[in-house]
Amino acid sequence: MELHPHLFIPTHPSPPKPKRKPLSLKLRCLSGEPNTRNLVGFVDYDKGERQVSVHVPGFQKSDLPKRIRTRVQSDRFQKDWAISELVAKILKLNQHEDVDGLLNRWVGRFARKNYPILIREISQTGSLEHSNQVFKWMKNQKNYCANNDIYNMMIRLYARHNQTDQARGLFFEMQKWRCKPDAETYNALISAHGRAGQWRWATNIMEDMLRAAVPPTRSTYNNLIHACGSSGNWKEALKVSKKMTENGVGPDLVTHNIVLSAFKTGSQYSKALSYFELMKGTKIRPDTTTLNIVIHCLVKLGQFEKAIDIFHSMRKKRAQCDLDIVTFTSIIHLYSVSGQIENCKAVFDTMVAEGFKPNIISYNALLGAYASRGMNEEAFLVFNDIKKNGLRPDVVSYTSLINAYGKSQQPEKAMEVFNKMKKNKLKPNLVTYNALIDAFGSNGFLPEAVNLLHEMETNGVQPNIVTFSTLLACCGRYGQKVKIDSILAAADSRGICLNTVAYNSAIGSYMNIGECDKALALYKSMREKNVKPDSVTFNVLISGCSRMSKYTEALEFFDEMVDLNIAISNEVYSSAISVYSKQGQLLEAESLFSKMKMTHGGPDVVAYTAMLHAYSIAEKWENAFALFQEMEMKGVQPDLIACSALMRAFNRGNQPAKVLVVAEFMQDRKIPMNDTIYFEMLSACSILQDWRKTVELIGLMEPSFNTMSIGLLNQLLHSVGKLGKTEIMMKTFYKIVATGAEINKSTYSVLLKNLLAAQNWRKYLEVMEWMEDSGVEPSVDTYQSILAFAQSSGREYSVIIQDRVERLRRKNMPVR
Repeated sequence: MELHPHLFIPTHPSPPKPKRKPLSLKLRCLSGEPNTRNLVGFVDYDKGERQVSVHVPGFQKSDLPKRIRTRVQSDRFQKDWAISELVAKILKLNQHEDVDGLLNRWVGRFARKNYPILIREISQTGSLEHSNQVFKWMKNQKNYCANNDIYNMMIRLYARHNQTDQARGLFFEMQKWRCKPDAETYNALISAHGRAGQWRWATNIMEDMLRAAVPPTRSTYNNLIHACGSSGNWKEALKVSKKMTENGVGPDLVTHNIVLSAFKTGSQYSKALSYFELMKGTKIRPDTTTLNIVIHCLVKLGQFEKAIDIFHSMRKKRAQCDLDIVTFTSIIHLYSVSGQIENCKAVFDTMVAEGFKPNIISYNALLGAYASRGMNEEAFLVFNDIKKNGLRPDVVSYTSLINAYGKSQQPEKAMEVFNKMKKNKLKPNLVTYNALIDAFGSNGFLPEAVNLLHEMETNGVQPNIVTFSTLLACCGRYGQKVKIDSILAAADSRGICLNTVAYNSAIGSYMNIGECDKALALYKSMREKNVKPDSVTFNVLISGCSRMSKYTEALEFFDEMVDLNIAISNEVYSSAISVYSKQGQLLEAESLFSKMKMTHGGPDVVAYTAMLHAYSIAEKWENAFALFQEMEMKGVQPDLIACSALMRAFNRGNQPAKVLVVAEFMQDRKIPMNDTIYFEMLSACSILQDWRKTVELIGLMEPSFNTMSIGLLNQLLHSVGKLGKTEIMMKTFYKIVATGAEINKSTYSVLLKNLLAAQNWRKYLEVMEWMEDSGVEPSVDTYQSILAFAQSSGREYSVIIQDRVERLRRKNMPVR
């Protein structure tokens, strides 16, 4: 039922609500101890404001002995501040201001028990400088007594700031003050070194702890496992975990999560999943962190369905774990890697709908998904949403946007984003520069890409193997032979050893510019330096040698690949089949294709197309047609190249009618046509000598006249003229000219030849005049042909033709 809007508007103004006083709540623990943290709340319903703060009274003047109270009461400069008040005042001071003067006015300094409370409160703010100043002042007080709690808190603070040397210095200092380190001290010190990635130091500290007869706790082992795992030393982490169990300290959920995280950091994804299976056999139930790590590992291994299943079980509460923002971000990354970009946005929207506020990592995951497909408009919208929602784009955000513009062939916009990033005081990193180099290099701006290499080094960012691989790939794409040599030399001078990807880029670049010998020499160097080639390497070599008609070398590389037990990819199979077919070795090509059928996944459209070409060369149209039908049955969708290969096989087998059937098939499947397809169709119409089909083909080709090659247009005009339909030929010529397509001397020659064959000498002479108006000078053969025709015609026409030819000749004679 629809409700009318006026039903919700009161007819009489409602009486004003009485003002309510702001409600102040003070919550204090029942213990009432001076070191108790009290929550103080304030709510103002009228203004819609609320505030919650922590109040720590500490030991104040009333808690001091009478002799000290009497002493401070007479001094008006002495202030009876609570510890929370004192901490607030300290934090307001700048580093160079007098913290000692403020602390010397505090009455609470006479109570020794206030010192651990003060250090606790000031260190929890995370301000290392202020905590240091307070600690130094404290040690100068007469009533100060060093204890483990104070040192432990300071060591943990240094750990938060990754200052391991200072934390270790405090460890030795506390022993000079006769404080014996306890388990908490060692835990804090191990954690400090773990945060800094110094796992060997952490291990040594653990050994010192055992020598000092301090029994390690579960937290000690967890900190050490984390120290090893966060540095990528998953083997050491596993050893500590086993030692922990052997020493009678059972692992808990935190331990299992740390071990899983160690496997994840060390890229041991399969081992992480195996460990998770063992973990499920214990009584410890996985939590959200556990399942997030498992999802991450499944994504890395490409097991997307299993990862999605875990995600759905978490959503439906079957896994008894709540989703968090990390879970959603991992699933966004999953869909990005698998190419399902629409699902990335759907998961992001679901995350927002379920009440999670996206952080910068979530936004970057969505932004990166769009960037990977060159969807620059969508990426830009996400980039703007980051700023609209109160977040600041970071280096990853800008780098992704640069990547998006690079992949969408807009290097200028990529540079604009790069300059904006620097303007916003964000320092570009190695990944940023690599993305920008790729944006310019892949779009033909190789000098600019090389200049960026020099700029990044000037700014203190050292290039890596990815940088040089990108530049090498760009050189080959745009035929820069000199640049390939110089970039290889630059990598060598910087001590960067080429890996498989870099070698593949360089070898492919040499092959693309026809430098086969240099490509083979580089491959030889690759093997000498024990860099293992992969399927991409051999595909580049086989296809490159094939293009340069070096079929023997191509097949030798294929045999070498088999000897090295390298998995043969579909691309390599297709290249090898193509080589066999070009050499006329159809049986070998068929044998290889049969082997391919037994591999996982079977032949793809490229392999089928290679085999269609093989049958076309061998003039076996029946086999080609049967293969095309098999392709359809297997669910492999034929593309433009496959259809053109089948058409060629039909034309070579004198089956022109079937070529036109393939054309109808392409139209039904909405497969676009190109010059090659039109050429085969023209050839079929010529064989059939069917001018009506040719006229239909003209109508099909007409929208593309302005983009077709001159050779194809000439072939079209010749096909029509050969059938004696000169009127249709001339009308087609007029349409071609009207589209602005390029016309040259050979086009006029086609017209003249067919007009003369049809004895249409008037049109012949008219076309010669068009040639003159277009600035195209008729050849000697053109004049001789029409004069020969004039002699064979009647006297009346002969005089007229000779007269007009003479006038044309005089007109074209150079002026002296």
